[in-house]
Amino acid sequence: MTQIKNIGLFTSGGDAPGMNAAIRAVVRSAYYYGIDVTGIRRGYEGMINGELFSMDRKSVANIIQRGGTILKTARSEQFRTPAGRKLAYDQIKRHGIDALVAIGGDGTFTGARIFGAEYDIPVIGLPGTIDNDLAGTDFTIGYDTAINTVIDAVDKIRDTAESHDRVFIIEVMGRDSGLIALRTGIASGAEAIVIPETETNIGALCERLETGRKDKLSKIVIVAEGDDAGGAFEIGRQVKERFPHYDTRVSILGHIQRGGRPSCMDRVLASRMGVAAVEALRDGHRNEMIGIIHNEISYTPFEHACKHVEEINPNLLKIVEILSI
Repeated sequence: MTQIKNIGLFTSGGDAPGMNAAIRAVVRSAYYYGIDVTGIRRGYEGMINGELFSMDRKSVANIIQRGGTILKTARSEQFRTPAGRKLAYDQIKRHGIDALVAIGGDGTFTGARIFGAEYDIPVIGLPGTIDNDLAGTDFTIGYDTAINTVIDAVDKIRDTAESHDRVFIIEVMGRDSGLIALRTGIASGAEAIVIPETETNIGALCERLETGRKDKLSKIVIVAEGDDAGGAFEIGRQVKERFPHYDTRVSILGHIQRGGRPSCMDRVLASRMGVAAVEALRDGHRNEMIGIIHNEISYTPFEHACKHVEEINPNLLKIVEILSI
């Protein structure tokens, strides 16, 4: 059993619903085991600037239902440099921190891996990203809430699409990953999805729109923002050019996908992972991400967790094609 006395806790990168539930779980489980927690505001940038403060059980009261992160988050170019990381290390040592819990995604864990190796400090990561694009866990904190936010928005857009016989090209988040687009495309009954993991064939997309049900003039196409065709506006332009008789509209859902109250699934997921992070540090784990695979806690080294999931389940792509007829 490793003797950890003070855990530094921070969120970094893009915010995700459920981060506050994870913060709460880390703080309360740490105090359950007699470990102090020091909160770090604004991620690595706040670590460098000394934005550190003591947290107790009351400081995380009534936050499990809140979106965003009470610890704030920020990007840090300075932390990418050895000099910046030295400043960060000096700050955490000044506050008596002997282990870190980082909540974030790919960039967060890349920084944690380098920092932990340079200064021999145990770091455990919790996967907080709406993209669900980290290896080592079935679901990341925030993904379930984000896809339900998308579904709610698409359902509302479909009401207008059907009322006016319109084709809607709807862009969702996913610069490097199409997992939001894929699941929401299936769940919303979209006629087609366009994702970064597959080459975009505008001709095939237009053929699917044209050869679909003739009695259904309203259609939904879900586009991940990182597709190789140039995004929803470019796809919408090409569809309108080929089929001027379509009443084609484009909708960019944007940052509403990051906000809102976390779903029950995200709250439970974050709570399980937060407790597991503290227990992992006590058991001597370091430089690993906590995940849940097949409903069991898993540990993945940062160098493997940082890699994006590159393969999309082909069965899910086939389901979209089958059900869009």
